[in-house]
Amino acid sequence: MTTYTPPPSRVDDAVDAMPAVGPPRRDAERAPSRWLYVVLTIGVIVMALPFLWMLLSSVKPEAEVRSIPPTWLPETFTLENYRELFDRLNFPTYFLNSAIVAVVVTLGNLLFGSMLGYALAKLDFRGKRLVFVIVLGTLMVPGMVTFVPLFVLVSNMGLTNTFPGLILPYLVAPLGVFLMRQYFLGLPDELIQAARVDGAGELRIFWSVMLPLTGPALATLGILTFLSSWNNFLWPLVVAQTEDMYTLPVALALYSVGQNATQYGLLLAGAVVVVVPVIVLFLAVQRYFVQGIAMTGIK
Repeated sequence: MTTYTPPPSRVDDAVDAMPAVGPPRRDAERAPSRWLYVVLTIGVIVMALPFLWMLLSSVKPEAEVRSIPPTWLPETFTLENYRELFDRLNFPTYFLNSAIVAVVVTLGNLLFGSMLGYALAKLDFRGKRLVFVIVLGTLMVPGMVTFVPLFVLVSNMGLTNTFPGLILPYLVAPLGVFLMRQYFLGLPDELIQAARVDGAGELRIFWSVMLPLTGPALATLGILTFLSSWNNFLWPLVVAQTEDMYTLPVALALYSVGQNATQYGLLLAGAVVVVVPVIVLFLAVQRYFVQGIAMTGIK
């Protein structure tokens, strides 16, 4: 007894003729990512080389720092540059001055920048657009344009060679106002309405409801402000007129100018000491910093 086998239909022939469809090739998908990692790795190396050179050269003798051709790894490891930095310079005073100015300026920008940013983002008042335009206009004006008028104003107020003279001109910056405004715009208005229904005032809403939600933006603003104030050189150089008011960058620069020959090993050791607080601060809040950059519109 034979079994009947039906002839293949045209549909079966068409299905057999179709090319096999499988999952997409992973190699093709990973190729752009690999190139991206290569480019990013090269960029990180290029950015890290100056810092690595600064760190390695700070533990070299002065003769080795000046040697030609230069060497990457120190042939003679020494901490003499750091000993001289702490012994011959009034380092604690300069470091304390820099810390006081940077911390107070950072706290002022966090407080006043967030307050004005909240007002521009969530409150309705007459002249709101004009105030925001003024903030943007101030942001576009180069700092060197207002440097001399600002110094004349501080001098006429008798604030030269004082901490208020070093701090007040930078206590609030237009960049901080703009950054905080952009972040507050992304927060829902329903939170404010619910707080008002519960009887909370505007100050209570700002301090207890809205401000705790701005951690990433505050971290971003804090790092940017602290970095700018800590490394500020020209304004403290003009306003601070005695050694007891010098900040660390000013003291290091003036110390090198006052020598018969510039001591590069000493300057590099001082640069390492200046950079360390900024790196520690960034590592502590880097997660919030990246999130704040992504959510505030300054990317």
